[in-house]
Amino acid sequence: MKRKLRDLPPALLMLVPSLALLGVWTIYPLARAIDYGHKRCDSTFRNCTDAGWDRYSQVFQSKQFQDALMVSLKLAVMTVPIGLVLGIGLAVLADKHLKGIGIFRTIFSSTVATGVAVASLVWFVLLQPQIGVLADLLSDWFPKLKNPGLLNDPDTALPAVALSSIWASLGFTFIIMMAGLQSVPRDLYESAYVDGAGSFRRFTNVTLPMLTPSILFVTVVLTTRALQSYGEIALLTQGGPQSTKATTTIPYLIYGNNSVIHNDIGTKSAAAVLLFLLCLVFAALQFRGFGKRVHYGN
Repeated sequence: MKRKLRDLPPALLMLVPSLALLGVWTIYPLARAIDYGHKRCDSTFRNCTDAGWDRYSQVFQSKQFQDALMVSLKLAVMTVPIGLVLGIGLAVLADKHLKGIGIFRTIFSSTVATGVAVASLVWFVLLQPQIGVLADLLSDWFPKLKNPGLLNDPDTALPAVALSSIWASLGFTFIIMMAGLQSVPRDLYESAYVDGAGSFRRFTNVTLPMLTPSILFVTVVLTTRALQSYGEIALLTQGGPQSTKATTTIPYLIYGNNSVIHNDIGTKSAAAVLLFLLCLVFAALQFRGFGKRVHYGN
């Protein structure tokens, strides 16, 4: 016990830099956002009046926030399941001891080094009606690629953004799933094979159960990323197309230049705090719902 107490001061001293960064870049901004969230301020951000903590309830129930929440949830529904399935599928394909398989692993994981801005610009070039490569190649089969264009049609703008988001996250998902597959003991596959299990049975009874920790982790990360989507929205659709707000997510409602609350720091701060709480709630629900099904065995 005395030795532990002697080790406490140097341990705290080593934690000071990390705690300082956490306080300056995370705790302090969050505290300021919570403080501004229950205030009404003018465009100069100086003359503020306290509107009470009911301000959070008012912002949550507002039409702008509800619409943005629905768009964010739709984006999550579009991106998370498809991203998971593609990541697992590519990982299973690449988890083979074949000559040259490293080339495919590099290709599959390459998007992990691609930022949101780069990925969005790539898909902008592909989908633009005037210069888009896909629009030129496939417009005979899919006329909407040319007129009005996927990003210009309210019905297809969000799926087009989801496509960009899935592609940008695929490298990350693939790497996590590959790491999970590498940790699966090979004797489990050998035992299943000896027992007469085919490829599908080995996948459902061995691979998937052993991948559940990776699947849970990736699900939480992809859901949080979908709820926080801003860069691809700002670059591809600016929250539109036009005045439809078909792709206005909660982050774009908060930060977007075309947002109706762009100059209202109180409402923006309340929406940011609500987004933070929503991410926590969804993560807790996912851990609660899937945590008991996760297999951490060796």
